[in-house]
Amino acid sequence: MTVVAFVSCHKSHEPVPRPARSVYYWRTVMQLDSAERDFLARNEVKKMYVRYFDVVVKDGKLMPNATLHFSEPVPEGLEIVPTVFIMENCLDVDTTKLAKLLVNRLVQMSETNGVKGVKEVQVDFDWTGRTMMPYFDLLRRMRPLLKERGLGLSATIRLHQLSMPPPPVDYGVLMMYNTGDAADYDCENPILDYKDAEPYVKNLADYDLPLCAAYPVFHWFLHYRSKEFKGTLYDVDLSDSTLFYRTAPGKYLVIGSRDLPSGGSDDALSAHIVAGDEVVLKQVPATTIIKVRDKLSALRPDINQQVIIYDLDSKYINNYQYTDYEKVFNP
Repeated sequence: MTVVAFVSCHKSHEPVPRPARSVYYWRTVMQLDSAERDFLARNEVKKMYVRYFDVVVKDGKLMPNATLHFSEPVPEGLEIVPTVFIMENCLDVDTTKLAKLLVNRLVQMSETNGVKGVKEVQVDFDWTGRTMMPYFDLLRRMRPLLKERGLGLSATIRLHQLSMPPPPVDYGVLMMYNTGDAADYDCENPILDYKDAEPYVKNLADYDLPLCAAYPVFHWFLHYRSKEFKGTLYDVDLSDSTLFYRTAPGKYLVIGSRDLPSGGSDDALSAHIVAGDEVVLKQVPATTIIKVRDKLSALRPDINQQVIIYDLDSKYINNYQYTDYEKVFNP
C-alpha cells in the first residue's frame, strides 16, 4: 500500500534584514521615561524605528515638519532606523529633488545627534493607485543614494496596498492597524479586528516582498455628536469628572464644553466638545493582537520573525502585561 503524505506548502520568502524585537518611536522629542526604558530592557528590544520628521506641502513647496528634537541621546544597544512620514499631497508637486533632500537630511540628523550604526532608513507613505507610480519612482531614486552610503531602504505597507505591486525596497512593514472605520459608531474596534483585516491578508503568502509586521498598542479617543463622528481627540483625561461621565465601559458622556487637543504632536489643532457629545475609548485587547499575530503566522510563517510594537509610549505600553508582549514578540 502506498502512503501519500499531504503537506501544507508555503511560498518561501527572504527574511527581513537583521530581525529583532522592535518598536516605533513616533514623538517629536527624543526623551524616554523610566517605564519606556524598562520596557526596552525587559523585552530585549534591539531595534527602534524613529520618526525623524514629516514632509508636508507649504506654499506649494515641500517642507520638513514636526522635526524630532533630541533632548537626550538615543538609548544605547539599539539599532536606530531613521523614518520619514510623507503626506499624500506631497506627490502632487515637483519631487525631482526630494530623494536627495530626504537622504541628506536623514543622514545629517543622525550624524548631528550622535546616532551611530544606522544601517537603513524607512519611508512611511500611504500610497494609492493614483500616487503609486510617482512614489515608487521616488523610492527608486533614493536607493542608489542610500547604497552609496551603505544604507538599505524599507517602507511601510498598509493592508489595502497588498493588492498592488510591492514597492522597490528591501523589505516592508505590514501595519496591522486602522483596519476598521472610526467614523462608524457601531464599529467594534476600528484599530484592529481580524474580521476587517481578513479580506486583505488572504493572499499574504503571495506578496513578493520580505515582510515583518507592526501591531498596535495605542488607544484612540473618538469624538461623536449624536453618533456622528467628529474626529479623534488627543491625550484626553477621562477621569475629569467636571467634563466626563462614564455611561458604559469605554463610553463617556460630555457634561461640559471645552477645546481639547486633536492633532497629536501638533499642538495648534484642537476640537470643541460640548455637553451631550460622547467620547469613546478604543483599545485593542491583548487577546486580539495575539490572535491576529497567530493568524498571520499561519498564512505566512516568516512574517513574525520580526515584530514591531507601535508605539513606544508609557501611556500605551503599560496597558499590557509582560506575558502578553512575550506572546506577541516570540517568532
